[in-house]
Amino acid sequence: MRERLQCEFSLIRYVPDVVKGEFANIGVVLREAGREGSAAVRFTRDWSRVRCMDPDADVELLESLEAEISRRLEAGVEMRVNAKPMLETLEDSLSNSVQLTEMRGTLAESLPAEMEQLLRMYVEPLKVSGTRKKATGRTAIVATMRDTFERAGVWRLMRKKIAAAGYTQPGDPLRIDCGYRNGKVRMFHAVSLESDVEGAKGIAYSAAALRAGVERSEGVALELTAVVESLAGVTDAEQYGFGVSVMEREAIRVLTVADLGRVAETARLELRV
Repeated sequence: MRERLQCEFSLIRYVPDVVKGEFANIGVVLREAGREGSAAVRFTRDWSRVRCMDPDADVELLESLEAEISRRLEAGVEMRVNAKPMLETLEDSLSNSVQLTEMRGTLAESLPAEMEQLLRMYVEPLKVSGTRKKATGRTAIVATMRDTFERAGVWRLMRKKIAAAGYTQPGDPLRIDCGYRNGKVRMFHAVSLESDVEGAKGIAYSAAALRAGVERSEGVALELTAVVESLAGVTDAEQYGFGVSVMEREAIRVLTVADLGRVAETARLELRV
């Protein structure tokens, strides 16, 4: 039998009202005991409990905090609860509304397996059979895209929620889901042609200005990719075809969720993971 790893973990909590003391666990920091550089962080993918507790919660900022903590850990920042650098990461982001628990010991078969187990035990909401709806539309595409990039080990290296206004013009509300730079800038955005074909028109409208802005500010070309459902999964083939044609006319590469494995592998090679 394989010897288990001695590990340590800390929970990351969202505390919207420190006086009330109510909280929701939103993430886990885990490392192999005594091994520097082994620490990893994962946040929840379901923010329903946070939104229920605090309807005004800045979920986008909370999501970005995961990447910042990961970057600090990779840079060698100590993860213990009394380590000032890690606490500053949390305090600078959301005052005292994000906190670390004391470190606890655990035995693990592997770090990835233990991370999944800890997330199930302490972070993810309990799934009650028959009461929880399966994610659909753009939400489902975004989740699949993120999971695929995470499995390839490149999600942490990518930019997320890229503001188009930084390249087009002030006021442009479009935020591209993710992207990275390697020779050229590659951006990926989920578009549901089943439930929101207007999203296809929206990204098509901004594509030319976005492409020109990237070339102007970064000096390289932009490859813009829309990720959509497979045709077999939609009920209106005519609407689907319209959405694809609208985007392709603006030189947007259109791929389906079935293509994500190949896309993630390309990203892994280009980012040298």
